Amino acid sequence: MRECVNAQAEFHLFLRRHSMAKVGFIGLGIMGAPMADKLQQGGHKLYLHDQKNPPAGLLEGGATVCTSGAEVAKRADIVIVMVPDTPHVQAVLFGEKGVAEGLSPGKIVVDMSSISPIATKEFAQKINALGCQYLDAPVSGGEVGAKAASLTIMVGGSESAFNDVKPLFELMGKNITLVGGNGDGQTTKVANQIIVALNIQAVAEALLFASRAGADPARVRQALMGGFAASRILEVHGERMVKRSFNPGFRIELHQKDLNLALQGAKALGISLPNTATAQELMNACAAHGLSGLDHSALCRAVEIMSNHEIAQA
Repeated sequence: MRECVNAQAEFHLFLRRHSMAKVGFIGLGIMGAPMADKLQQGGHKLYLHDQKNPPAGLLEGGATVCTSGAEVAKRADIVIVMVPDTPHVQAVLFGEKGVAEGLSPGKIVVDMSSISPIATKEFAQKINALGCQYLDAPVSGGEVGAKAASLTIMVGGSESAFNDVKPLFELMGKNITLVGGNGDGQTTKVANQIIVALNIQAVAEALLFASRAGADPARVRQALMGGFAASRILEVHGERMVKRSFNPGFRIELHQKDLNLALQGAKALGISLPNTATAQELMNACAAHGLSGLDHSALCRAVEIMSNHEIAQA
């Protein structure tokens, strides 16, 4: 145990003295690729692993491709994971040739995926048992936020690990908060997804109402942006609904997963989330119509189909 503590202390001292860190990044999808790019632009050495070939820009910038999560963990000081769901994180960390096999005491694992808070606590315990620290740090802001380095990052874990990784977080986001212990970051992300889903539903219903009543939904949105109903969802997703632009920044199927976590958690906690359940059913309806790969702003399609009216024409 003393050996682990000494290794961690030396690692923390290294990070404080040196601006460049060896960072592993696993999961280079819609969100992961631009996030990794921001770290590389910040001067950090990247070790990458993904099911697909990493983006050419990262390789041209000097990133190293690794054949497994274990290799990433051996070569990097901090390992960041950004994959879709709880089973994927489990496989990346503890599967064959996973991250856990390559870790040595003092390193930090950062899961920036959006997954189960309960599973997160279990993963953290296993990583801690290897003499390493674990942060759950899910993000909000979608592809736009990842590309603009304006993500909101909700962190659960120890203050010492948070302070060591914060310089990396600051390259990827702006609103960065240590919420509490392991699992609290994921709990915050679930809460975030409840709010986002219900706001998308509200904007969809409002613009549908306005459109069916004969008003120009684009001008209605513009007017509402100057009042108390103004929101980031109305600004960004309302525009998508009006312009019929549903290329995925955050897919419906991923938001379905997050709301499922919310409803599973509500059941375990013995609480009722009726409007969250309604939003989930609207997303289920979209999926039933083959729309699960679209941006979650396309939730408006569910209410449009039920109403036999579209907010606007493409």
